[in-house]
Amino acid sequence: MPHVVIEYFTEDPLDRTAVLQTALDTAAGSGVMNRADIKVRLVPAEAILMGDGRSSFLHVTISMLTGRTDEAKLAVAQAMTAALRDLCPQIGAISTDIRDMNPACYKKSLAE
Repeated sequence: MPHVVIEYFTEDPLDRTAVLQTALDTAAGSGVMNRADIKVRLVPAEAILMGDGRSSFLHVTISMLTGRTDEAKLAVAQAMTAALRDLCPQIGAISTDIRDMNPACYKKSLAE
């Protein structure tokens, strides 16, 4: 926890390792989450149709336990979007959404 899920579609080459590393580094550098707790994953979209005619996207959803201020969450969203834009200038649309998770309802189990 936190979970950083990056949905994407592009017909151009995408350096997936660089995207994952950039997302991890940006999240860890935000000061609102611990690097060791962050899980980053890419989820490819099979096909897309965007109303504005763009043909590629990255959408980042960051799910964290509640407790961060709106200002802190906005700063993370802005930093993530900017870092991925710098890395992927060819992507048509890049967005980030921060989701609060209820700690009373979130459970996990780790293998020993």
